[in-house]
Amino acid sequence: MSKDHEEIQQAKESPGARTLSAMLEDLDHLVDIPLSISAELGFANRTIREILALHPGSVIELNKLVGEPMEIYINGLLTARGEVVVVNERFGVRVTDVIDPLEIVRFQM
Repeated sequence: MSKDHEEIQQAKESPGARTLSAMLEDLDHLVDIPLSISAELGFANRTIREILALHPGSVIELNKLVGEPMEIYINGLLTARGEVVVVNERFGVRVTDVIDPLEIVRFQM
């Protein structure tokens, strides 16, 4: 066996390499889990009377200004912010800012 081959084999058998290998296998199981992604354009608070008075053509003013970033939620957690884009006549969101995962955890506690 060549020296290079022995070094590669030893690296594969080291505890760190096995841990990395196990992590990659675990990740492989996770990548196909479906997640729900939603983007919030804005929100408004209205009374029941105001909601019952809505009709086709009614306009509900939202709390956001034109050009302000939208919030992007993954499984209900604020995860990123972005801007509205149109792709093939469909709306989309271009991600402009990703929330630090530690901030997401702190926000939920």
